[in-house]
Amino acid sequence: MNSIVINVGNSNIRFGLFNGDNCDISWVINTKPYRTVDELYVQMLMLYQTYKIEPEEISKVIIGSVVPQLTKVISSAIKKIHKISPVIVDRSTPSGVQAKSKQMGTDIYANLVAAHNLYPNRKKIVIDFGTALTASCVTETGETLGVIIAPGIVTSLNSLINQTAQLPDIELKKPKTVLGLDTVTCMQSGMVYGFLGMVEGFIDRINDEVNDDCFVVATGGVSHVYKPLTEKIHVMDRLHTLKGLYFLGKDLQPS
Repeated sequence: MNSIVINVGNSNIRFGLFNGDNCDISWVINTKPYRTVDELYVQMLMLYQTYKIEPEEISKVIIGSVVPQLTKVISSAIKKIHKISPVIVDRSTPSGVQAKSKQMGTDIYANLVAAHNLYPNRKKIVIDFGTALTASCVTETGETLGVIIAPGIVTSLNSLINQTAQLPDIELKKPKTVLGLDTVTCMQSGMVYGFLGMVEGFIDRINDEVNDDCFVVATGGVSHVYKPLTEKIHVMDRLHTLKGLYFLGKDLQPS
């Protein structure tokens, strides 16, 4: 059975084509909160053509969103393309994970659900390098232990650039040296090693608080920058949140 899973985030909308439990193809478009149904309809059809996806071969569409104004627009575009209603999942969707908070974002909940399904029998920490930098922890039995939310890396970098007169836009990558002698290297060091220290600190403090050595999964747009720089992150998976949304919606029917 082929499914399309859509993760509507604050910065990007990620789509995944699932064949059974496997995500075969994934693509990302920029989140613009005031898109029309027609805009999304055309853009999605063009991407389907690019990846050779036939709409009639899709039996289910699952949507998880943290941008409410886009949820209805995407749902309408899906109905127009696939002639089916999407399954919309959120923190109230039943799973093996207990959300324990009515304020938990759908993306964080999906991260915990994916970790619970993919890495059983141990406590897990999921670090999501998204618009916000989040760290969430779940037990072997699916109990949510808590979440940390901090400013996102790209969000912080854009704020730094926009609020200063002489700091340039830079590529977020590991600099050749920790101590820089040119502006770009200095900024790269601050963004990469500064946030790396924060992430490692989160992991150490969570491990101390839960009295365990948790299995750590990294996901989100810039997770690939940080995974090679630390042994504290065990797995990097950009599709982790999509997989959680898939697990939440795969046995549900549209309401």
